[in-house]
Amino acid sequence: MARLSWTSGPPRSSFSRRRHTVRRLREQGLYGPRLRDVLPALAGAVVVVCAVAAGLAVGYRVGGPLVPVVGLSVPALVVAVEIRRRRPGTRRRRGHYTADELRELDVQGLALAVARMLRRDGWRVRLLPAPDRPRLYARDAAGRQLDVAFRPVAEPLPDEALPDPRTRRGAAGPRLQLVVHRGAFRDRDVRWAQRQGDTRLLDGPALERWAAGAGLNDLFDPGLWD
Repeated sequence: MARLSWTSGPPRSSFSRRRHTVRRLREQGLYGPRLRDVLPALAGAVVVVCAVAAGLAVGYRVGGPLVPVVGLSVPALVVAVEIRRRRPGTRRRRGHYTADELRELDVQGLALAVARMLRRDGWRVRLLPAPDRPRLYARDAAGRQLDVAFRPVAEPLPDEALPDPRTRRGAAGPRLQLVVHRGAFRDRDVRWAQRQGDTRLLDGPALERWAAGAGLNDLFDPGLWD
């Protein structure tokens, strides 16, 4: 039979063991908030629910059953629209992409994403498909024009060809060429763009800011058309 050690304390009760476990988990940040931490938010939620219920009751007495029906339908409709707006597919069609979504795109997908971002900013966009590298032609209400070229990550920047001559028919107004790259441009790329005079480079960090909702002109300092 096992003997009790003189140095061992009295056996702990289940309550004591549980309290010791909870204390240890809280010290490690694994247990969650205490009641006093969530009590203000819980009280606020109760107050809001009671206020809404009281408002619906008063509206029912004053205006009949139509008032609470409308009062419940409008918030439900707002919530449903917001949930739909935040769906990934809807968000991307509106020209908003996360950084991870941009990294998963191939060149064709990136061209589609940039076209959506341009449309989001008010540009009229036309895709000029190519087997290896698509191009975009965009024009805004002020008559400014953009020829957009793409380069995959880790591919050397070529001496980009002149814009497609089909986009020059009847076009007037300032015109720039924009080269989009999800990576980082090298010094030789920057020097090449400076020699062109009408070429701007859009790298990965700027592309992510644009996809998150920033305006195209705000990505450049000075601005794209300054």
